[in-house]
Amino acid sequence: MAANTRTLRFILLAFFSIAVLFKIYTTNYHAGTPLVDVEKIAQQQQAQDSSPSSSPSSSPKSSSSSPPQSNDHNDSSPNPANGLPTGVYPGKRANATFVTLARNSDIWEIAKSIRHVEDRFNRKFNYDWVFLNDKPFDPQFKKVTTALTSGKAKYGLIPHEHWSFPDWIDQDKAKKVREDMAQRKIIYGDSIPYRHMCRYESGFFFRHELLLDYEYYWRVEPSIELFCDVDYDVFRFMADNKKKYGFVLSLYEYVETIPTLWDSVKSFMKEHPEHIHSNNAMGFLSDDGGETYNHCHYWSNFEVGSLDFWRDTAYMDFFEKLDKDGGFFYERWGDAPVHSIAASLLLDKSQIHFFEDIGYYHVPFTHCPTSEKERLKLKCHCNPKDNFDWKGYSCLPRHFEINGLERPEGYETQMD
Repeated sequence: MAANTRTLRFILLAFFSIAVLFKIYTTNYHAGTPLVDVEKIAQQQQAQDSSPSSSPSSSPKSSSSSPPQSNDHNDSSPNPANGLPTGVYPGKRANATFVTLARNSDIWEIAKSIRHVEDRFNRKFNYDWVFLNDKPFDPQFKKVTTALTSGKAKYGLIPHEHWSFPDWIDQDKAKKVREDMAQRKIIYGDSIPYRHMCRYESGFFFRHELLLDYEYYWRVEPSIELFCDVDYDVFRFMADNKKKYGFVLSLYEYVETIPTLWDSVKSFMKEHPEHIHSNNAMGFLSDDGGETYNHCHYWSNFEVGSLDFWRDTAYMDFFEKLDKDGGFFYERWGDAPVHSIAASLLLDKSQIHFFEDIGYYHVPFTHCPTSEKERLKLKCHCNPKDNFDWKGYSCLPRHFEINGLERPEGYETQMD
């Protein structure tokens, strides 16, 4: 009798254990549960698409087609097996790419930048990434960056004629300028590669064969940080709202690097009045209607823009004029003032967009959204005290003024 009782107890205990384990298993795991709530994301996309004030809305101009695979010497990598989701955010994609100018030695600093961009934005959208270099990329650079990007990673070699002295430059004169700037301790004043870079970013990057089939780009440099989630498609926002140039930081250029730049600009305006937009942003550049330049510019290490704008006849005429004047080598003209002046004069000022919601850092300046509510919503980790927007050296107040924009609540607390 006692043996039968023990046997019955063991049987009951076994059934009870099986029931408990089954309950735990079915409560915590279901074989069909996806890692990403695609339905919820789709509902969010539909809500954005139905609201004209949201960023972005659906656009007949957007293209979901991808550029063709590059040829062998560019080593395009489709990145098929890195474990990332294939487009977790539904809806059309713009015809766009990230673009980075980097050296092989920049590998770990650009790796940090890619990780910031992917974690905060691109893991949801899987846009391509084009890397450009005046030297061939080495296998390690390609391997690391391909592993980090969720879209196709493409690698391009810059043509020598785009990264060298043009034949009209007087080499002796250019050398004396560099020596003089070095003595005056002007930043990058004695650097030849820096000048090639500024000229390339000003007039050639958008002509590279890997970029010819794209319409929009987002420039990313080594060592940048993104502080906030970007939960909408930035490229579609640009396309849907007919924006041509986007920025996050604006400031004054070093006067010593561009002493005659505005003279060349004024000469261009006289030669090509047909290119100057009637609703331009001259008020951002000049306090006296264009007689003098106040040195304000958009910081071009972050820019989201239209590649077609740079390829247009108006900008090409502008760049050719500046290039022939030689200021990239006889002075130290940067691509930031060149891009900024062109956008401000050749575009309708409504086509220039300030990305208040994209928290960003590039040494030594920070853009941190002014509104605490916005920072919390976007899960920003920047210190608002570091926000450069309303400091004395910032040109953002000019952008707000010429566009009739109201400054965000709390801006007074972030002024000098």
